[in-house]
Amino acid sequence: MTVPTNGGRVSRITIADFVERTQRTTPLSVMLGLQVERLEHGFASVRLPFRGDFVRAGGTIAGPLQMALADYALYGAIMTVAEHGEGAVTSNLNVTFLRRPPQADIIAEARIIRPGRRLIYGEVMIYSDGQPEPVAHATGTYALP
Repeated sequence: MTVPTNGGRVSRITIADFVERTQRTTPLSVMLGLQVERLEHGFASVRLPFRGDFVRAGGTIAGPLQMALADYALYGAIMTVAEHGEGAVTSNLNVTFLRRPPQADIIAEARIIRPGRRLIYGEVMIYSDGQPEPVAHATGTYALP
């Protein structure tokens, strides 16, 4: 897994504040049981705990769940850097599924690549818990208000 290099800069939001805001505004995060593990300037790590109802045909974790995890993690990373990050909306999200994740928790590590005034671009690596190789890679662009 990657380690962020934030140059000692402080996140604009705490984990507790981010979770509280998204529980109110993004009910899907509650339904999925997403757990924010780290928030640092330009970086977020979020866990999707495994549930049997997340498994699709072929015994893998459904792709839409991995996409939701990537989107939420990148939103968290945005909130750490953008002054009006809570208003950010996804304008583009590309996901490449690299390998079948086993039936275990999956963890998204999102980092901001280019923070702009109107658009923010970032990437997400998704890992299966305890595995060094990523199961998916995502990139996303978000529009700021």
